Amino acid sequence: MTKETFKLDIGGKELKVEFRNLAEQASGSILVQYGETTVLATAVMSDSDKQEAGFFPLTVDYEERFYAAGKILGSRYMRRESRPSDEAILTSRFIDRAIRPCFPKNLKREVQIIVTCLSWDGENDPDVIGLIAASLALSISDIPWAGPIGCLRVGKNEKGLILNPTYQEREKNDLDLAVAGISSLSAKSLGNEKDDDVLINMIEMEGNEMAEEMILEAVNFAKANLKNIIDFQKEIAEKIGKEKIKIEEPVKDLELEKEIKDFLGDRLEKSLYQKDKIGRMEEVNDLKEELAYFIEGKYPGMGKQSYVKDFFEDEINRLVHENVIKSDKRPDSRKIDELREIDCEVALLPRTHGSGLFVRGQTKALSILTLGAPGDVRLLEGMETIGKKRFMHHYNFPPYSAGEIKPMRGPGRREIGHGMLAEKALFPVIPSFDEFPYTIRIVTEILSSNGSTSMASASSSSLALMDAGVPIKRPVAGIALGLMTDFSGNYKILTDIQGPEDHHGDMDFKIAGTEKGITAIQMDVKIEGIGEAVIKKALEQGKKARLQILDKIAKVIQEPRPKLSSHAPRISILQINPDKIREVIGPGGKVINAIIEECGVLIDIEDSGRIFVTAEKEEAAEKAVSWIKNITREVKVGEIFQGKVTRILNFGAFVEILPGQEGLVHISQLAPYRVGKVEDIVKVGDVIPVKVISIDEQGRINLSLKEAKEKS
Repeated sequence: MTKETFKLDIGGKELKVEFRNLAEQASGSILVQYGETTVLATAVMSDSDKQEAGFFPLTVDYEERFYAAGKILGSRYMRRESRPSDEAILTSRFIDRAIRPCFPKNLKREVQIIVTCLSWDGENDPDVIGLIAASLALSISDIPWAGPIGCLRVGKNEKGLILNPTYQEREKNDLDLAVAGISSLSAKSLGNEKDDDVLINMIEMEGNEMAEEMILEAVNFAKANLKNIIDFQKEIAEKIGKEKIKIEEPVKDLELEKEIKDFLGDRLEKSLYQKDKIGRMEEVNDLKEELAYFIEGKYPGMGKQSYVKDFFEDEINRLVHENVIKSDKRPDSRKIDELREIDCEVALLPRTHGSGLFVRGQTKALSILTLGAPGDVRLLEGMETIGKKRFMHHYNFPPYSAGEIKPMRGPGRREIGHGMLAEKALFPVIPSFDEFPYTIRIVTEILSSNGSTSMASASSSSLALMDAGVPIKRPVAGIALGLMTDFSGNYKILTDIQGPEDHHGDMDFKIAGTEKGITAIQMDVKIEGIGEAVIKKALEQGKKARLQILDKIAKVIQEPRPKLSSHAPRISILQINPDKIREVIGPGGKVINAIIEECGVLIDIEDSGRIFVTAEKEEAAEKAVSWIKNITREVKVGEIFQGKVTRILNFGAFVEILPGQEGLVHISQLAPYRVGKVEDIVKVGDVIPVKVISIDEQGRINLSLKEAKEKS
């Protein structure tokens, strides 16, 4: 079997690439290892065009394998991987967003990229390695593609910026940024400095309120190393790569195009340029149908409709770009950096723990917050993660939000991705467990969609958090920025993109954060890449818009409410001696289950002895807390109790002085005279006064009835 090995140092670690043709029937396959994390990437392209596809039919799948981490997980009845985890879906989207812009616009063949993690070392994240592997698999294949793409992760700690930090380092970092780029020699230059060798085509970032200048510094820090990774891949492709399949350029039908332009005149522009999305889409769609009917009448049965549809979309694309670049004209007449009208509202729903509505133009996001007990955390069980998650944001995009009719199914990749982006944006302001020991779940329902619903959900979630009285540091707001370019060096960055600007624009740059700084970024492009000038300008416009939105939020609610909703559960916390935990639980959980059932509470116990009692009503919590305190109370010599006789033996009687705590009254301590038989003095069920006379080294309590009576 042929084997070629290539190596490159990145951040003090070796990136090893092996071409072994393991998946020999794939168009391209490669093994990539960094540390001891190893992935296999494969690329396959179909033999024929998918004619009915109105978009490039690319599928990217990242596959986790439990064996990679030496784990046997899953249901005890099915010890195998099933549905991809949210983390795996996010990695698939991560790879997809970077590689998609590099395919030819006229490619209609189905392409599938599968990246499988075969080995995971617990230090190096497979996502960055997986993107490099996908880039290599495409580069050495016969699939037309304008790569390769380099990818790195940048972190920031007290010493400064670091490349490809480990999981342990990332936990301590203020910044976690993943960036992908392409050689500027193979990409169309846009906002690119002359000495810049790399254009950026994807950014994902989460951080602790980072300044815009720091984001730009981190991206520039990565560029030199991205160039090395790109050049490394080019060398491999030159040595072992296949010749690329030629995709024929579509033949232009100039006569048909003239017919279409003459028919449309200025009607398309008039239909497209109006504020109302519903009216705009109705007019544009009506015009498209009218055009199709006209062309079919002129060329019956000649199969012109596909060409007409594509040209119609190209005309929309041309109009949107030209009007913005030449005259700053947007479809809804806004200025380049102008936000749509914003409206905010809290406390919409009477029984929920917190709710917030955020409206930006025709985009409407309603977030509902629920507070739960510490035990309501989500349990994580995956290849990379086993643990608990106490803050969750979930995003729903029902079909009515886009005026569509579709089956209602579980969340798709888009819903999971948008939900996680908002969750990352909010996480830095969420109070710690010690400050606020609740499990927090937010669900955002998109009621109406017209651009950047993920950023709207970050804003509506901030409203819900404050409405619920969750003591967040500061509210978070998000905005999406777009780009229009003519590829001749002219471009405009648009604030708050919607509708045709989103669909036909060249960039989607989502930025979320507080007044102090950025907490999350997700940027991808439809062109091959962008330069530093575009990124800098987008960050500047994003900050201006974010502060404007935060000002609107502050006019509705400035800070978290001082008290939780009356419908929210109450959590009482008490600390006990860890040695007493077994007494609270009782044999087979008998004691703790009794408390839960009788008081109607939830109880969570930490190994440290910290106990959390969660109840819908304060009286229930107080009753349970009192019960636990009595169980765990440290009895002292000399104390007198009214105790209940629970058992009688020949040598004495056992008396329960506190719930779960018994002591022995020896027969000699029953009376001030000699007792022949225990039953002559006490019987099971009697309540008698007893005095604690000693506690031995094993914690056993000795009681006296006679001394208690003498005391009284």
